[in-house]
Amino acid sequence: MATLFVTKGQFKGQTFELDGEEIVIGRDDDCAISLQNDSKVSRHHAKIYRNEEDVWCLADLDSANGTILNEVEVSTAPLQQSDLVAIGETTFAFQTDDPEEEPAESPAAQSGADAPEQKIMTTDADLKLVKQMRQSMDAIRKEVGKVIIGQQEVLDEILMCVIAGGHALLIGLPGLAKTLTVNTIAKVLDMKFKRIQFTPDLMPSDITGTEVLETDKTTQQKEFRFMQGPIFCNMLLADEINRTPPKTQAALLEAMQEKQVSVGKEVYKLDKPFFVLATQNPIEQEGTYPLPEAQLDRFMFNIFVDYPQLDEEIEVITRTTMASDTEPQVVIDKQAVIHLQQVVRKIPVSRHVISFAVHLVRSTRPSDELAPEFTKKYVSTGAGPRAGQYLILAAKARAVLEGRIHVSCNDVRKAAFPVLRHRILTNFSADSEGINSIDIVKRLIEEIKEPGEESYE
Repeated sequence: MATLFVTKGQFKGQTFELDGEEIVIGRDDDCAISLQNDSKVSRHHAKIYRNEEDVWCLADLDSANGTILNEVEVSTAPLQQSDLVAIGETTFAFQTDDPEEEPAESPAAQSGADAPEQKIMTTDADLKLVKQMRQSMDAIRKEVGKVIIGQQEVLDEILMCVIAGGHALLIGLPGLAKTLTVNTIAKVLDMKFKRIQFTPDLMPSDITGTEVLETDKTTQQKEFRFMQGPIFCNMLLADEINRTPPKTQAALLEAMQEKQVSVGKEVYKLDKPFFVLATQNPIEQEGTYPLPEAQLDRFMFNIFVDYPQLDEEIEVITRTTMASDTEPQVVIDKQAVIHLQQVVRKIPVSRHVISFAVHLVRSTRPSDELAPEFTKKYVSTGAGPRAGQYLILAAKARAVLEGRIHVSCNDVRKAAFPVLRHRILTNFSADSEGINSIDIVKRLIEEIKEPGEESYE
């Protein structure tokens, strides 16, 4: 048995059973589901039917305003559990208890591959947490706003990175509150925060910790004891990371990738969750050590922190030049963040969205047949497969932060700038014409079209 549960619109809260061969949705009285009061709905707008393989499908009936499946306009597409169908002002959630439904739509079965099927959320706790995230995000913005004025996009991108389990590189001029932003977010998420000021004389042991020789007061025996460095925290701010030599920069690599620290013969696990948020000054390059491309690739996001707007800057000056004892309050704790990271991994993504993300990434590589002419002309090195992984994880994270359990191509587009801007290296032709990686990403988003219906098959 399949049903349509109305989540938005004039029939909100009602359930329609799909017990026939074909169900037409429209404004006319002869439609199985009649949306008479909605002027955006055509007379016969769309239909839901079972195809020859006994799979439920959605088809648009040449409607005036289109039929939307998971925020993507479609003409014909198969339906899966929890898909959202928007027709005019009404949104339906497709539900089925047919055990044969999911195997027929498994991506592995469709392609003949041996890849495992994607896990879907099955617990009420997962669903409840996702639904609460929209309210939680409003509360987080409110609490961070007690200290930080504006920078909403920066805050959203940091939170996307956090619940996706990645690390972020913040690029911005001095005095734009990068350090204060990270510290405030750590307080709101109830995380242990540490800050390391990277300098030319900083050593790897200053980050990871070191072994010290101690004498036991009882036995008078001497033994080595490991003293943890500041990396043993939940949120680490690596301030001006490019001011320290590569040897010290590399001390972060194992922690970022493996969530552990190796000292001598011992391996020390870091507490969960663990994030590295590093900052850089984009202008002053004297006395700095640019991060190697391999380490840059470890950062999920490259977040640009810009100047505040006029009214925001007036508020900043007003608030910071008078006495204030405002402290941000905890909104969610780190256990909830860990749960959110698990939920992000469980959210299924359609082959259509994954195809779009892969197409976008491959279009950054000048040697790839999918690359447009401007990529071949201006790019020397494109993004690797890790960029595609981060695009999908970031898209999932964005959906969760908005209280959704479906991911669209628009979510991928929103994640494209912070994911790709530091993974595209331009050549001399681009530099001579003043074209940078941001310009390349912008053109790719405009020109790369979503895959067609064949990606659903």
